[in-house]
Amino acid sequence: MSIRDDLTIILVHGAWADGSSWGKVVLGLRAAGLKSVAAPLLLTSLTDDVAALDRIIERIAGAVILVGHAYAGAAIGGARGENVKALVYVTALAPDEGETVADVFYHAEPHPKAPKLAPDAHGLIWLPQEAFAAAFAPHASAEEQAVLFAVQRPIAVPCISTKVAPPLWKSRPTWFLLAEADHMIVAATQRFMAERMKAEIRSHAVDHTPSVTAPQLVVNTILEAVRAAAPGH
Repeated sequence: MSIRDDLTIILVHGAWADGSSWGKVVLGLRAAGLKSVAAPLLLTSLTDDVAALDRIIERIAGAVILVGHAYAGAAIGGARGENVKALVYVTALAPDEGETVADVFYHAEPHPKAPKLAPDAHGLIWLPQEAFAAAFAPHASAEEQAVLFAVQRPIAVPCISTKVAPPLWKSRPTWFLLAEADHMIVAATQRFMAERMKAEIRSHAVDHTPSVTAPQLVVNTILEAVRAAAPGH
């Protein structure tokens, strides 16, 4: 299938991840005739991450659909590109105006297998190795979990403690892939956010990182957004 040059899917990783977590989705989108880029976040503060994402959006001449995983939901909600046609939240956090990422993360009681996290002496929060199998990507293979641990990037406290401005999801069509088997962000919290956004909800029995463990479901959700929000772009 030929690649559409007039539409770009921007894939935005969350905490403890990098762009490589989207590898299978990139290939799935390419097979569907869509081009994509994985936006590298700094994970130093939410303000820095929104600015980094906006710089990526500025580089795109045509229409854009933003896809955010986990923490990156706050980043795509803070984006301001006029060419953004839709948002896709992949088990992602969606704070409303005046809320922080931490506020919505703790909306419901955390899953029993969720790791207990605290910043180190540098204000950075790392994910323990055992958490990748227990909570971050329990449906992944041992090899995939090892890679996820090896490439993890820590998240700084200002990423989760900064109050957000009016989010973009209030003015753009939105989809939400709800991960029923998520041990990092419980399904009840995801549903609360998705319903508040009036998002198109697609609920599946997947874990916290379906870009790795169920990439076709992620691709299918993105394709829905493409067909509905940017059919002629």
